[in-house]
Amino acid sequence: MTETIVLLDLTTPERADRLRALLPPGFVLTHGTARGDEHMKQIIADADYAIAGQVAVSGDVLRAARKLKLLHKWGVGVDNIDTATARELGIGVARTTGSNALAVAEFSIGLMLSALRFIGYGHAEMKKGHWATGHMPGETFLLSGKTVGIVGFGAIGQNVAKLLKGFGCTILYAKRQPLSVAEEAALGVRYAAIDEILAQSDIVSLHCPLTPETTNLIDTKALAAMKKTAVLVNVARGGVVNEAELVIALRNRVIAGAAMDVYSVEPLPADSELLTLDNLVVTPHLAAMASDTFAPTVSRMFANMAHVSRGEPVPEKDFVV
Repeated sequence: MTETIVLLDLTTPERADRLRALLPPGFVLTHGTARGDEHMKQIIADADYAIAGQVAVSGDVLRAARKLKLLHKWGVGVDNIDTATARELGIGVARTTGSNALAVAEFSIGLMLSALRFIGYGHAEMKKGHWATGHMPGETFLLSGKTVGIVGFGAIGQNVAKLLKGFGCTILYAKRQPLSVAEEAALGVRYAAIDEILAQSDIVSLHCPLTPETTNLIDTKALAAMKKTAVLVNVARGGVVNEAELVIALRNRVIAGAAMDVYSVEPLPADSELLTLDNLVVTPHLAAMASDTFAPTVSRMFANMAHVSRGEPVPEKDFVV
């Protein structure tokens, strides 16, 4: 019997073909062709399995599924999936823990450099025909030798710390459960409370999940506590930063700059004030995307679905509900 997997996100025919090339025997794949819950309700209705990349999956969408056995997150964060409704309906939820850690970590370093050196601004100005060497929005700074505060120190945060070793940075980290002394020594990091990270860091890099505790963690008060020469990097979730208050802080040069790959509303609206700032680097949720990780991550998702198809449990490291 053939079982159907639906990718709820929009994708190109070429990418869909790459996915199909990795399918286990007995599975077929379909995918979204429009945005919004109504379309997702239609395409999930007869699916046995579903994959969600960047799209949010509401309870209404899940209730439209007539025979869904497993919803698989393509990535780690499940804050935009209604896991309570999934549990109520008996739909399993899984994720690919750690699969994008190095990709996101590398991207984070790129955003740090871009924000510190106005790489994005220089690129945009040259595209307009302007040679902007003498007209930068602010001072530029090295990453080497700086203090970096990493908020959230799971697989991604730890990979960021490893990559920063080559820059000779002092690395502070915040984590619900601090590491052991031996683990800190191996990574060359030191635990610090959020207040210390904000006050001491030249770069504050966000890698925490979106929870009630972290929602609007970076607000006016937090931004005012940072150095005026500091930059903020957010590759976690948009809701961790109060975007309206960040706009005001960047406009008033409360901090020197910021770089963001995630937003409270995605896609970011074309009229967003975030797009009007010359000291903010913006990218469209690209951090996890790397061709190197495509096949291993997709194969892992498909293997988890094959486990369910055979009546076997999803491996504990990937299981959510």
